[in-house]
Amino acid sequence: MKYYGVLFGLYVLFTIGMYHILIVKLEAKFGTWPWIGFLILGILCLYISIISNSIGWSMLWGYNAFVNLWSVKEMFDQQKRSKTNAA
Repeated sequence: MKYYGVLFGLYVLFTIGMYHILIVKLEAKFGTWPWIGFLILGILCLYISIISNSIGWSMLWGYNAFVNLWSVKEMFDQQKRSKTNAA
């Protein structure tokens, strides 16, 4: 299918926006402890990406892995931003 790149780009745009909202809401409600869930999900997606036989699926799972792993960092950055905005 010649539209895989466009569809993947839309998926990336959607997930980045969704994760931004998710990080802000989770940190506001629960603090930083949800980072563990993002870490576990990221490692699981990374494992699935490595064992995948399809280049397309491997790419999709790899992207999801790094979105979740990056979210670990963002949870703590969001906490710092929240403190700065509250002061």
